[in-house]
Amino acid sequence: MKIAVMKERRADERRVAATPETVKKFVGLGVDIVVEAGAGGAAHIADSEFQEAGAVIAADAAAALDGADVVLKVRRPIMDDEDEGPNELAQLRKGQALVAMLNPLIRRSDCDAYAAAGIDAYAMELMPRISRAQSMDVLSSQANLAGYKAVLDATEEYDRALPMMMTAAGTIAPAKIFVMGAGVAGLQAIATARRLGAVVSATDVRPVAKEQVQSLGAKFVMVEDEETAEAETAAGYAKEMSEEYQKKQAALIAETISKQDIVICTALIPGRAAPTLVDEAMVASMRPGSVIVDLAVENGGNCTLSKMGEVVETNGVKIIGHSNFPARLAVDASNLYARNLFNFLSPHIDGENGNLSFDFEDETVSGVCLTRDGAIIHPMLSEKES
Repeated sequence: MKIAVMKERRADERRVAATPETVKKFVGLGVDIVVEAGAGGAAHIADSEFQEAGAVIAADAAAALDGADVVLKVRRPIMDDEDEGPNELAQLRKGQALVAMLNPLIRRSDCDAYAAAGIDAYAMELMPRISRAQSMDVLSSQANLAGYKAVLDATEEYDRALPMMMTAAGTIAPAKIFVMGAGVAGLQAIATARRLGAVVSATDVRPVAKEQVQSLGAKFVMVEDEETAEAETAAGYAKEMSEEYQKKQAALIAETISKQDIVICTALIPGRAAPTLVDEAMVASMRPGSVIVDLAVENGGNCTLSKMGEVVETNGVKIIGHSNFPARLAVDASNLYARNLFNFLSPHIDGENGNLSFDFEDETVSGVCLTRDGAIIHPMLSEKES
C-alpha cells in the first residue's frame, strides 16, 4: 500500500499531515510513504528528515498522488468555488481514500463532489468521542493548542501585565480573563491564563463544565435552570439553547464582560454557525485597552465585531480574529495531528504485507466515513439532506 502526504496550499495553513515519527511507524508496518516536496517546510520539517525516516520525496502533487491508495491532508481539498488555488480534488483518482479535516457539515456540497469523483472520504473531525478514540481525536488535539495560543495572542495585544505584582513602587492588580465555552480549547485557555497569574472566570451552557472549570481554579458563571440539565448532546457537545435561556444568559454575561480585561470566545456547535455571545453593546461596555479573542471566527464568530484574519479595534477594545489558531503553532499541531492519523489508520493495516482494510463495523471508521464506492453513507449527512 502507498500513502501520499500532500503539501497544504491554503494561505493560512502551516501544518502537515505526517511527521518523520509517523512516517517511520508507517514504514515499519510495510507501508510505502510518498511525501510531496516541501510539505513539511512551514512546520520546520525538511524533506531530508522525511527521507531519513523512510519516505520517498515526490517533486509535485501529481507525482505524490500517482499510484497512492490513501491521501493524507490537513484541510479539505481546494474546490473550484474558492480562490486559493487550482482544484485539488481534480488531482485525485477514483478509488483513493482521502483522510483529512473536511468540514462536511458546513461544506455539504463537497461531499457530493467526493462521491461523484469516486473518492472514499474520511472526515477526522467526526471521530466519535469514545474512550478508545481519544488518541484519534483531531478536534481535541488541535483545540487544546488553540486555547493555549489564544491566551498568548491576547497577552500580546494587552498593554498590561497579567499577574499581580507587588513592587516597591506599588502593586499591579492581576488581569481579569473571562473564557466563554469550557470545551477542550476553553479549559486549556483557563489553565494557561491561570498559570500566567490572571484571575479567571468562565461560562458554558453545560452544567458538567462547572466542576471542570472550578478544578482549574476559575469561577463558573452560568444561569442554572431546568433547561441546563439537558444542555449537552450524547456526543459531549453543547446544544443550542432556547431563546428565553439565551436572553437570561446574555444579561448575566453582559454584566460579567463589562468587568473583564480579556475575553476569550471558544463556543462552537457542530454543523452550525457559531453562536453569538458578545454583541456590540457588550464590546462598548469594556474598558479601552481590553482584548477579545474569537476562536470561532472561521465559523461566523462568537463576537459580532470580529473579522477573520484581522485584529480590529473598536472604542479602544482590540478584537483578535486570527484564522486557523492551531496552525500558529505548526510544529506541535502537526505532531499531534499526524499521530491522530496514524492511530486511526494503523489498526486497519496488516503488519505482514502493509495492506489496508477498513473494518466498517468499527465505529471509529463508520463514524468518520463520508463517502464510499461513489455514495454518501454518513448518517449525519443523510439527515442534513432530508
